[in-house]
Amino acid sequence: MISITDHPLRYAIANELHARPFPAISAPASAAYLATKLAENAAARDRDIDRAHLIKLLDRFGAQHPQPGATHYYGQIGKHSLRWECHTEFVTYTVFGEGISERPFDEQTFGVFPAEWLAALPGVRLTSALIRVEVALSDEGIAEKAENWFVEESLAISRVLDDGLVIAGDFRIDPSGHMHFGIFARPDAGDRRIGRIVQYLCEVETYKAMSMLGLYRAIDLGKEMGTIDKTLTSILSDMVGPISKPEVMLQSLLKVSAELENKMAQSSFRFGATEAYESIINQRIIALREQRFEALQTFAEFMTRRFDPAMRTVKSTQLRLARMSDRAQRASDLLRTRVDVERSAQNQELLSSMNKRADVQLRLQQTVEGLSVVAISYYAVNLVLYVLGPLEQKFGMSKTVMGSLATPVILLGVWWMVQRIHKHLD
Repeated sequence: MISITDHPLRYAIANELHARPFPAISAPASAAYLATKLAENAAARDRDIDRAHLIKLLDRFGAQHPQPGATHYYGQIGKHSLRWECHTEFVTYTVFGEGISERPFDEQTFGVFPAEWLAALPGVRLTSALIRVEVALSDEGIAEKAENWFVEESLAISRVLDDGLVIAGDFRIDPSGHMHFGIFARPDAGDRRIGRIVQYLCEVETYKAMSMLGLYRAIDLGKEMGTIDKTLTSILSDMVGPISKPEVMLQSLLKVSAELENKMAQSSFRFGATEAYESIINQRIIALREQRFEALQTFAEFMTRRFDPAMRTVKSTQLRLARMSDRAQRASDLLRTRVDVERSAQNQELLSSMNKRADVQLRLQQTVEGLSVVAISYYAVNLVLYVLGPLEQKFGMSKTVMGSLATPVILLGVWWMVQRIHKHLD
């Protein structure tokens, strides 16, 4: 046998794909579903607290504990089966029980969750649902039950999985705080198929609720964006004419840009999660393989009418926020360019003024140098006359004649010396 070193996560990766099988449910049956999350910053919560609360429930029934660090659990609690999952932002509990009550959607199954245990949940209820699974030999009576159980205006009902089952619901909350879903299974519908449909319905409801959080974030953000948009528009209007204080305007633009970037940072996770949840819902709806039941609206049509507009609002808000940020950035760039151009013009004027002053200074320097040559020559001539004084008597030359002869030579010598100094400095 060849010895091969496996990647440390190889088995964990393979087992993850099989870690959450669909439950097996035999009709008739009932299920209770509960999804909870922290009101704020749920993605960064301590998941050990979620597992600890699950263990408190399991200890009441003497059930086996999950593995340390587990994100899912399936086991028996008394006469019921419990499915627990820990997701990025929320935690779900699903309880399955055999048989159905005479009264539709009573809280008998949900009563598995003790009241004091529910009160101590580490978070708030995101959604909860009661699911009733009946055996239906034919379509007879299904429409009548659906009309009695659900609000007609919101009722969604359809055949699923090649007419193996009929599902119905209205996505409304009853006085007890629960959603209701009805499942009518054909006698030949397998337990796994029923379990898959129950799981799909729970996921559609949960991800719908999570997606709608993005809508209300978009609504709140829309009000704030309206104020920012007015400020940005006002600044852009002021940029058309002369700008008296460009630095002040640039500071205002930078403040708007920073505020928009902050809004984008605060909303990026929620909007990204909303997009992911919407995708999951659409996948689950497609997986149902719906067929119309007696001309009534399907779950896909319900989502198209009620859910899709909300998601379009989220996307339009996200797009508007990004465009406003780009607008502010472009305005900042334009203003910087305008300020740079004005400063360049000012610098050009300053350089021109400096050149004029330098030219005046040069002329003044040349004048001073000319006077210096004369002054130096004057003193040099006097010195030469003192030196040549004895020659006056010997050769009979007067000082005037000697000065006349020496002056041109001395002037030429001084001028030559000044030129040599200039060349040396250059």
